[in-house]
Amino acid sequence: MTQDLTDDLAHAITPEILAQLGVAKVAYVKAVRSDDIARMFPLAPELPPGLDLFALVSADGTPIMVTDRREDAVANAWQNELETVSLH
Repeated sequence: MTQDLTDDLAHAITPEILAQLGVAKVAYVKAVRSDDIARMFPLAPELPPGLDLFALVSADGTPIMVTDRREDAVANAWQNELETVSLH
């Protein structure tokens, strides 16, 4: 009986629901190119093309901030009490 309930819950939780559960607590650092910043951050100033940058992104994919140093993105997550996770 317990296994049936566990199986039912596992099928009921979609990737979208799982992302929503972690939005306020989980983020990841993503390597990006300056060419992608306008799409991710529509209000960002124009940047020279070809720069390697790092974006801090919430669990649902919403970009939070961008920087030229990975360490700064991780520090921002820490300051905002976000747990950073690795993507594989």
